[in-house]
Amino acid sequence: MEKLDMKKDVAVPALGLVGMARWAWTQLTSMRTALFLLLLLAVAAVPGSLFPQRSINPEQVTTYLTNKPTAGAWLDRFQLFDVYSSVWFSAIYLLLFISLIGCIIPRVKKHAKALRTPPPRTPSRLDRLPQNGVIEIQSAADSGLSDEQVIQDAAKILKKRGYRSEARLESTSPSVGAERGYIREIGNLLFHISLVGLLASVGIGGAFGYNGQRVLVEGETFVNSLVSYDSFKPGTFFQEDSLDPYSVELEKFNITFDRESTTHFGQPIDFTAEVETRRSPEAEPKKEKLRVNHPLRIDGADMYLVGNGYAPIVTVRDGLGNTAFSGPVVAVPQDGMFTSLMVIKVPDAKPEQLGFQGFLLPTAMEDETGFAVSGDPNAINPQLQLNSYYGNLGLDDGKPQNVYVLETDELKDLNNRKLDTGGIVLGAGQTYELPEGKGSISFDGLKRFVGVDIAYDPSKRPVAIFAALSLLGLAISLFTPRRRAWVKIKTSVDGSGSEERIIEYGLLARGEDHRLESEAKELRKLLEQQWPAVERAGV
Repeated sequence: MEKLDMKKDVAVPALGLVGMARWAWTQLTSMRTALFLLLLLAVAAVPGSLFPQRSINPEQVTTYLTNKPTAGAWLDRFQLFDVYSSVWFSAIYLLLFISLIGCIIPRVKKHAKALRTPPPRTPSRLDRLPQNGVIEIQSAADSGLSDEQVIQDAAKILKKRGYRSEARLESTSPSVGAERGYIREIGNLLFHISLVGLLASVGIGGAFGYNGQRVLVEGETFVNSLVSYDSFKPGTFFQEDSLDPYSVELEKFNITFDRESTTHFGQPIDFTAEVETRRSPEAEPKKEKLRVNHPLRIDGADMYLVGNGYAPIVTVRDGLGNTAFSGPVVAVPQDGMFTSLMVIKVPDAKPEQLGFQGFLLPTAMEDETGFAVSGDPNAINPQLQLNSYYGNLGLDDGKPQNVYVLETDELKDLNNRKLDTGGIVLGAGQTYELPEGKGSISFDGLKRFVGVDIAYDPSKRPVAIFAALSLLGLAISLFTPRRRAWVKIKTSVDGSGSEERIIEYGLLARGEDHRLESEAKELRKLLEQQWPAVERAGV
């Protein structure tokens, strides 16, 4: 006999393109890969909280790139300032989506087949099962019940316990096989299908939704169009004509301050914006209120109150005596006393452009050092303290500027504390004449403003539905036991020659089931109650 040469090369068939594709699909659609991708997606989202994101705060990204040009350039190259819209994050998201679908479809088919498959055959030795027992009942002659009737009654008992049962009467030992817990796999599938729905809904919401911000001064009206937003972030497939033509007018903004507490005196305790809304140009106006944590819902969009402050009404006349600017100026609060930073840019002033920056003090007073501060957040004694400049504001070269920042590099000082002219101090109703005949500035009054965030997310309701369904499916899959039960009847003759009829039962859990013993006790109790003259024969 020739010896087998183990050193000879074994010819391995080549997989080919189709085989490689089938292997890659098998790996992608495995549950292990889906779990890995889910973990990878969570890890990939971490840089979004570590680095500023353009979609949320582009100014912080610009500042980061300016302060750290080398590191910032590399981070930007890997899209770490646009994490959630980056190629690599989108790839993980898409692969997870495909993997989950690939996992679910075969499991749905397999479970649909299992639902049509009868319970497993009855074991020959029920005494080997973890929970089992025997009950001696009256013989057929004494009880008037045939073996078939007893088995059918046992099947009904198991059905009432939630089992899917099948009576088997054709064998010499009639039996019933039963199984319950199919809903466990249904819950598992519901969880995974809901997860896919959740991912799809989030993707749809990001594609067709939008988010925008607007500052509204009392008396101003916001019309839902692109030009009305101060900042706007559209979804990938957003279309301008999808904006509903509603309008919101801010009539009045009220703040209630704490006037009783000694530790929180002066802190705001309630904000209420009284608005007038129109759902369409032809609709009747409706009085509504906008409060913190109580958004205004209009045509599927939510308007949130996110900020507030004061807007001094200012009139600036240029050196030619013409009104170059007139209206409210938003002042950004800097502290709890509403000391607010304000910037005024007057590009239409002649012969020189004018700029102002400084503070609004709602309740002006002097501290112990003689420095002007605000002593109360309410506008009891409003005062403007400003520096003035003239020259080129840099607005004509097309470069975007922050409206709340005045670039003074190319401007000349006109008023400030270091000059003989000093700073500008204006109370309500007062006018200040600028040096060198540059014009004048008047403090005409004071209004309040609110900052609102308008968000439209078409996926909000589907996300809530799929999230609830996923929790329901998870609860079903965790708390539903998978069990199998069998009941078998035997007839024999004892030593005295009398006939005895014995019912055997056994239970088996698929997986860990700490309640299997109590289930066995309950089943025995029901079996003993079913037939007359039941006599215990031992377990």
